[in-house]
Amino acid sequence: MNRRIFLELFSKAGAVAPFIGSGLLRPGQALAVDFNRAPFEAKTAADVLRLTGTGGAEATRDIFLKVPEVAENGASVPIEIASNIPGTTRLMVIIDKNPLPLALQFNFGPEAVPRLQTRLRMAESSRLRIVATAAGKHYTVFRDVKVTVGGCGD
Repeated sequence: MNRRIFLELFSKAGAVAPFIGSGLLRPGQALAVDFNRAPFEAKTAADVLRLTGTGGAEATRDIFLKVPEVAENGASVPIEIASNIPGTTRLMVIIDKNPLPLALQFNFGPEAVPRLQTRLRMAESSRLRIVATAAGKHYTVFRDVKVTVGGCGD
């Protein structure tokens, strides 16, 4: 480190030191947003739907879901989701036969584009459901995904 950088950093530290010493500037606790933990701990897809109030979701073609019909590696199943339903504020992914079926939930602001790509872990061949919430209504689409073990099927 050259002398100029050292002096610049030392002077900045000296300017902040009185605030730290007086207690005006101190490390704080980072707080995550509070959320409903119960659906993430549910053991069945029916319980997830009940706990999130989405049990009566109507089937739609306005949710785009791209997922392989046969996943060669259940530890990393790629999915792509997009909602064409105006005002979509939430997308949930539910994997019926996973030990904890609610795999993920994304909340969107009113101006956001409800689109995502990710990889999921699937314990076994199962139905994969997407539930979208828009304007207080719930919509769903699903696909059956076969998970193979070493390319041999189960």
